[in-house]
Amino acid sequence: MFIFLTILLLIAGGLAYYFWSRKQARAALLATPLTAHQRNVIDQQVPMIRRLPDGLRGKLDGKVNLFLDQVAFYGCDGLEVTEEMELSIAAQACLLVINSKIWYDNLTTILIYPNAFKSKQRRQSGYVVSEKEIVRTGESWDRGPVILSWAHSQRGALDDRDGQNVVLHEFAHQIDDLSGGTNGVPILSAGQSFAEWEKVFLTAYDAHVRAIESGRNTVIDPYGATGHEEFFAVSVEVFFERPRALKHEVPEVYEQLSKLFRLNPVEWA
Repeated sequence: MFIFLTILLLIAGGLAYYFWSRKQARAALLATPLTAHQRNVIDQQVPMIRRLPDGLRGKLDGKVNLFLDQVAFYGCDGLEVTEEMELSIAAQACLLVINSKIWYDNLTTILIYPNAFKSKQRRQSGYVVSEKEIVRTGESWDRGPVILSWAHSQRGALDDRDGQNVVLHEFAHQIDDLSGGTNGVPILSAGQSFAEWEKVFLTAYDAHVRAIESGRNTVIDPYGATGHEEFFAVSVEVFFERPRALKHEVPEVYEQLSKLFRLNPVEWA
């Protein structure tokens, strides 16, 4: 019995030390600033970051460090992953979680293609299962990985005023998935009401679908009409890239996203 208890204590001690050391390492990464070179690369690749208030820029540094420590990048179709690619994608992904407790707990892998890539789409209707190839610029799988076209990722980051950004889109899906499914309802921030979120987004989604069906222009991309999860993701793109337009056209959606991310990009310089 004594030997058994001793083994249990050693195991418990080992586990406690493991989790303590992980917590310490995480804290160290979050407290470490990026180098001047890394910051310069991010500023060049992701112009949106230049608009961040000083207090948020320091937080971004730590989260980019944590992200790069956790996630492995792999090039596909012969693509050689560069530091610019890693920093650009990491900075955009961390922009979504820069001021909140949300984190990409399940993500360990990002696959990068040189350009748009083919993906198999599987659908089931009753007993009939169909499969077809479609061309994509990005994909987000449950619990990872995230798959991106570098050409479209870079273009979306460099043009930060058009409301279209594939990296923000796919990482919005990752955040959505943390609630247990990609359905347009992420884990909400403290103080947010699920009932209010549901009312705002269902109302806005239905109005968006009607607008698209009638041929009207909307600040939110028409692709948002394909489902609640896509409406959430394209709304996130516009929230960061065209915040004033979103707040003007759909103020309730802007308010909910502002509460979720604890950010107010309308006020950024």
